[in-house]
Amino acid sequence: MKSFLYSLVESAAIVWGVLKANKNRAVLTTLGVVIGIMAVATTMTVSNGLGNQFKEDISAVGSDVLYVSRIPWIITGDFFQFRSRPQITFEQCEKLAAQFKMPVIVTPSTGTRRNLKYESNILERINIIGTTEKQILVSNAVPDYGRFISGIDVHYKKFICVIGSEIKEHLFPNVDALHKEIKVGRYTFRVVGVMEKMGGGTFGGPNYDRRVYIPITSFIRAYGSRNRQFTIAVKAPSQDVLEEFRYSLIGEMRQIRKLSPTEEDDFTINSMDSLMSAYNNVMGVVVVIGFIITSFSLFVGGIGLMNVMFVSVTERTREIGIRMAIGAKRKTILFEFLLEASCISLLGGLIGLVLSYGIALLIDKLLMPAAVSLPIVVIAIFVSFLIGVFSGLIPALRASRLHPIDALRYE
Repeated sequence: MKSFLYSLVESAAIVWGVLKANKNRAVLTTLGVVIGIMAVATTMTVSNGLGNQFKEDISAVGSDVLYVSRIPWIITGDFFQFRSRPQITFEQCEKLAAQFKMPVIVTPSTGTRRNLKYESNILERINIIGTTEKQILVSNAVPDYGRFISGIDVHYKKFICVIGSEIKEHLFPNVDALHKEIKVGRYTFRVVGVMEKMGGGTFGGPNYDRRVYIPITSFIRAYGSRNRQFTIAVKAPSQDVLEEFRYSLIGEMRQIRKLSPTEEDDFTINSMDSLMSAYNNVMGVVVVIGFIITSFSLFVGGIGLMNVMFVSVTERTREIGIRMAIGAKRKTILFEFLLEASCISLLGGLIGLVLSYGIALLIDKLLMPAAVSLPIVVIAIFVSFLIGVFSGLIPALRASRLHPIDALRYE
């Protein structure tokens, strides 16, 4: 062990001297690795950032909530097969809430798009969600200030609303939004609450900050229920019984929609798990394609490093012969050149990682979510080390197999 440590320190000192004597060449050699690691790390940071954002988006909806709708969120079959299904009506939503035997939370919702106006400020095509007071019980969304829809608002069909944080910023940039009246299409609603900032909008999904919540009864009174797509959110008693609960929900809905035992379901039970699974499948393919593309730059960087190591072996052939003649072992020569290639590659990897971090910050600020994590740093450093080992292996083997006499004769 002691002899190994001594050999390691000695080899490191020799490698440091070589790199110091050939600074320009070492820096230029790292460029290929820098570009490759920067490309790979940037791909990983964007993928990681999008994944984190997507998880935050669906966490706002609740992982223990099932959603009954006419059409599935992820369509894998014939779209026209789902399109021909009858609508889920508001009456069916009320029946499910009334006759469900398990202790659960059931809330219907529907939506439309309308322009909003307060004084001279206008927002176009904003999502208007008609729901009940139970909406905040099936999601993690809560008002930042003010209050949410109450049971009294729903019962008496009051024209009140709760707005998202982005709506507040655009319509009420310098004033308190509470108790102000806004135009939602042709109708006037009074603001009673502002939701906390939630984000959203990833991959074209819903932006929860650009929503207006109103009592579902007021929604039907103002905009009607005919040809409306109603969704029923049902919160399971616990996450552990979610699958068992799904079958109970299917049975209740089949009874409400009067389906015979031989008829197929004309509705779909959606969940966050299916959405997350679809996201992982899509992102898995995107990341693999990204790695394949960026790996070409790593391959080019590795080839460049290998060529430089061959040049280094050629330039130091006489030195290798002298060291072997005075007792240096072949494995010591092999180790020194592998260490030199690994140090050059690691230097390039660290530079590429720093540049990737800067690019990730710009992407996160200007384009899309991007986040650097410890696994990304570890993978980038490990890949840099492997590139150095594989690129330096053949030149190192060539140096270690030189015959001392032939090496000493080299001019």
